[in-house]
Amino acid sequence: MSEASPGRRAVPSPGDEAPEGPAGRAPRRPGRGGQPVPPAARPLYVTGLVAALWCIGIGLAVLTTVTLIGWIAAPKTALGDGLSGVFRTAVNFWLVSHHAGFSYGQGRVGLLPLGVLVLPGALLYRGGGWMIRVAGLTHRPRKAVVHVAVALAAPYAGLAGLLALAAASPQVRPSAWQALVGGFLVAVIAGGLGAARAVVAAQVAAQARGERVRSGLGALLRLLPDRPRSLVIGVAGALAVLLASGALLVGASLAVNMPDADHLYDLLAPGVVGGVLLLLVELAFLPNAVIWGMAYAVGPGFSVGSGTSVSPTGVFLDAVPAFPPLAALPDPGPAPAISLLALAAPFVAGAVGGALTIRSLPAPVSEGAPMWGFVSGALTGAVVALLSALSGGPLGGGRMATVGPSAWQVGLLAALEVGISAAIAAWAANTMILRRPARAASKPGKRSRKRPEKSPARRARRAPAPVPLSAPVPGDHQSAPRPAPRAPYAPDPLEFEEADPVLAPRRPARRKADPLPDLAEERPRRKPEPPLPPPSDGTVVVEGHLMDDPVDPAGMGGPADEPGPGEPPVPLPREDPGRTENRGGAIYVLREEPERDD
Repeated sequence: MSEASPGRRAVPSPGDEAPEGPAGRAPRRPGRGGQPVPPAARPLYVTGLVAALWCIGIGLAVLTTVTLIGWIAAPKTALGDGLSGVFRTAVNFWLVSHHAGFSYGQGRVGLLPLGVLVLPGALLYRGGGWMIRVAGLTHRPRKAVVHVAVALAAPYAGLAGLLALAAASPQVRPSAWQALVGGFLVAVIAGGLGAARAVVAAQVAAQARGERVRSGLGALLRLLPDRPRSLVIGVAGALAVLLASGALLVGASLAVNMPDADHLYDLLAPGVVGGVLLLLVELAFLPNAVIWGMAYAVGPGFSVGSGTSVSPTGVFLDAVPAFPPLAALPDPGPAPAISLLALAAPFVAGAVGGALTIRSLPAPVSEGAPMWGFVSGALTGAVVALLSALSGGPLGGGRMATVGPSAWQVGLLAALEVGISAAIAAWAANTMILRRPARAASKPGKRSRKRPEKSPARRARRAPAPVPLSAPVPGDHQSAPRPAPRAPYAPDPLEFEEADPVLAPRRPARRKADPLPDLAEERPRRKPEPPLPPPSDGTVVVEGHLMDDPVDPAGMGGPADEPGPGEPPVPLPREDPGRTENRGGAIYVLREEPERDD
C-alpha cells in the first residue's frame, strides 16, 4: 500500500490496482474504521488541462525568446512594434508551428514550415506520457491511450483557438479554425504516441527487465490488433523508401547548385544573428523540400508559382523568391537524365511495403495476399497526398498563390504505383512463406537418409573392430592379441597352481637344460611384453603356471612317473610352440616356473 504525506498526492502501488471507475477514477477504498477514503487522483480532464497549459507555456516561452533575439538584432518594425508586438509575433509563430495559416494585406500565407512541428510535438509527446503515468490507466492500454489523447487534445485545441483570436491584428489575422483543427490533430497524434509508449514501457518493465521501448510508434504497434498492425508496418516501410528518395534528390541537387545558393546568401547579407535565424528557417523548411522531392519521384512533381512545373517530364520556371534552398531547383528545360532514376522509387517502395505487410500478418494467406498488398499501397498513397497538402500552400496573392505539389495528383499516382508493386510483392512473399513448411519437411528426410551411411563409419572410428578368434600359428605369438568372443566364464577349466601375487618379487629362473630348445633360444631375444588389458567384451582369460618336470635320480632327463605327495597333478605340456591352449572359447597361456628347493 502506498502512503500519502501531507501536501502530496498518494500514488497507488502496482499491486493495489483496482477496476476503473467512472471518469477514469479508481473506486474509493475503505480507510480506518470502515470509512471510505476520497480518491487521491484528480479527474482525467483536469490532468489534461494541466498538461495542455504546460505544453503551451513552454512552447510560447521558447518562441518568444527567439523572437525577442530577432527583434533586437533586426529592425524593430520587422517583428512588431514594442514588446506587445513581439509577443503577438511569437504567438503567430506558435500557431504556424501547428500549421495554422494567416492572412495579411497582400493575401494569405499557407506555405508553412513543417519542421517547426517538432517543438509542440515533443512537448505533447512528453505530456501524454506524464498523463498516463499520473492517471494509472494501465490495465486497459488501448482505452487508456485514447482517453489520454482526447483529454489532452480537447483543452489544447481550445486554447489554440483562443490564442488565434487574441493575436489577431489589422496587419496579421491568424486563422482560428485552422488553429483549432491543427492543434487538436497535433495533440491527438503526439499525445497518443507518448501515452502508448508509457503504457507499453510499463508493461515491458513489469514482464522483462532490461528491455526498452525506444519510440512511440513501436509502442503503438504493440497495442494495435494484428491486421491493422501489419498494414501500418507496410505503410511505414513504403513511406520511408519514398521519403528517402526525396531526401536523396534534394541533397544531390543542392550539392550540385551550391554556388548559386552561396550567391543568394551574399545578396541577402543577413549578418551574424540574421544568418543564424535564416539557418533555422531553412532547417524548418527542409521537410517541405523532402516532400517535394518525393512528389518529383512519384511523377507529378511540384510548382513554384502559377504556370510553373518541376517534374521528370520537364522543368518550367519563372522568377522565384530569393531564398537560398530554392537554388536547388534544376535549370529550365528537360529534366536531368540522372534524376530519372528516382522514378523507380515508388516501385521499390511498393515492393518493400507489400513484403512487410505479408510478413507481419498473423497467419499466411493464399488468395488475399495481393489484396492486402494493394490496400497497403492505397493507404500509402493517402498518406502521401496528406503530406503533399501540408507541404504546399499559397505564399501571398497573385502568381505565388500556387506553390508545392498537387495533393490529389501525387496521392492518386502514388496509390497506383505503390499499390500495384505492393500487390505483386505481397503475392511473391506469401508464396515463399507457404513453401517454407514443405522445404522444412523435405530437409529432415534427406538428413535421415544420409545418417545410416555416416553413423556406422563414425562408430567404427570410435570403437575397435572385432576380430574373429583363430587358432595360434607358429611365429605369430609376437603379434598383438586379438579379443576373444564373449564368454561369461571358462566352461572347462584345468587345475593350476595359484598364481603369484602381482606385487611379489619373482624368483630368478635356474639355468638348466630346457626340454624345448627352440623356445629357449627365442625367449632371450624377445622383449618382455606389457600385461594385456582385460577384454572389454566379457571374455575371461585364465593364466596357468607350468612347472618343470622332475628329473629322475638316474639323470636320464625323463619325467617322473608320479608327482610327489601333496602336489596336484600337473598336465603335460602340449606340443604347441606358442604355449597356448584354446578350450571352450578361452585362451590359456602356459608359462614355465622354476624349480622349488624343498
